[in-house]
This record gives sequence, C-alpha cells and structure tokens, in this order.
Amino acid sequence: MNNTFIYKRATLADFREAIDEYGWVVYEKAINQKLISEITTGFETSYLLRREIQVLNGIEENMEGTLHHLLEKDNFAIELLSKLYCHREIRDFLGGNYILNGINGVINTKKSKSYIQNIHRDVRTFSSESKFMIQMIIVLDDFTIFNGATHFLSGSHKLDIKPEEKHFKAFAKQAIAKKGSIILFDSNIWHAGGFNFTRKQRRALTLGFTKPYIKQQFDYPRFLGYEFGEKIDSDLRQIIGYNARVPASLQEYYRPVENRMYKADQG
Repeated sequence: MNNTFIYKRATLADFREAIDEYGWVVYEKAINQKLISEITTGFETSYLLRREIQVLNGIEENMEGTLHHLLEKDNFAIELLSKLYCHREIRDFLGGNYILNGINGVINTKKSKSYIQNIHRDVRTFSSESKFMIQMIIVLDDFTIFNGATHFLSGSHKLDIKPEEKHFKAFAKQAIAKKGSIILFDSNIWHAGGFNFTRKQRRALTLGFTKPYIKQQFDYPRFLGYEFGEKIDSDLRQIIGYNARVPASLQEYYRPVENRMYKADQG
C-alpha cells in the first residue's frame, strides 16, 4: 500500500492498515489555501516573540526556527482545531476522546540547526500495545527532498531501540507532500527533520494529540481562561482540554459529577 492517501477518500480501514504497517500516512489537499495563508501570515512575528524569550532564558542553542504553543484566542488555532481535521482517524487511533498535547511550529531554513533534525521519536516511553499519542504535521510549504522534508523510518514505531544513524539514513523515507497536506504518524516512530538546501524557508505546524489523562505540554485551558471555555462548542472544549482539567482547590474538587473539572468520559 502507498503511504499517501487523498484526504476524505481514504477509509478508516486504509488508515488503520497504513498506520500499523508504516507508522505514518499523508493526506493530500486536507487544508484550504486561505487558512494556510492565515497561519503563515503571523508566523515570523510569533517566532520573534518566542525566540526573544529563548535567548533571554539562555536556551536558544539548538532551538532555532522553533515556535512552541501557538494556541491563542485571536489567531488561526481556534479555527484550525474547530474544523477537526482527521478527527475520526485520531479518535480511532486513541480509542475515544482525546486532547491537544501541543501545537507548535517550525521554520526550516538553510541555516537552521535545531533538535528536530536529530533522529528522535516524540514520546519517551515506548508502548507497542497501548496507543496514547499521535502526531500531526500540517504542511505550510511544499515538502521536497531539497528543503528538508521529514524523514520517517517506516515500521520503526514497533521498535523500542533507537536505530543506528547509518541504518536510518539508508532506509528512512522523506514525506514529500504539497502545501495543505497533513501527515499523521504514530508517536513511537523514529524520524528526523531534513536539512534545507534551498534559499526559501520551509514551514510547518506540528500538533500532538493524546488520551485525556496524559498531561499537556502547556496548560491551554488556564492560559485561555476558563470563561473562554464556556463560549466555545463542546468538540473544541474537548480537544483543548477543558474536560480534563486538574482541580487546584478543595472547592474545585468537591463538585457534583456533572460539574467536575475532569469529566467521567475522559478515560
């Protein structure tokens, strides 16, 4: 089976087969170009803000071109998450309700040197049986062999041991994809960002989704405000994490079932 499917034409059976055998799958033409443009418009400003903090706190080394936690009330993220791209596949993979673990960005340039170019996987705890995290890359600029398309070692999501660099380079495949594509992959898979040999930057969003009991990288509900959570629809509340909050006082803890911060259907 080919690793690439055209979005909305692939069945859940196709997804299950590909994600099990290869560990990753590409959906083409998943996001319209208008939304892609909205996402990229503020990318540079968002990066400069985060880069300033990285430098100020002395952690700028190997973080060049990375933008973390892009979920804000007034940017593209609310619309993006509201549309629930690949919602059925994520829910199927994780076996039910899920929440956002992180929404980050990458700007890959010819001069980029960051940790994402190392061979890695996105979870530290390997589990071949229990699926608790899945990753999504949203392609904002065409991914090519020349501008640093991500390398995936197909099938390595079933391996606990990190592959040797020589083996990885020999057998890993690059995710060649057009702007607007989505790459879904098992968080256990070994992969690495490629090197950009062109003069143009290659941008992408990286999102992680987990079972609700996994701690988020960033407390999005507290950051956005609990009142904001009351104004959005139930699906968006679920994804952002409003249904899987941790009480911070006895008043928050001792509540009727229907008002609890961690809902009963979160697993």
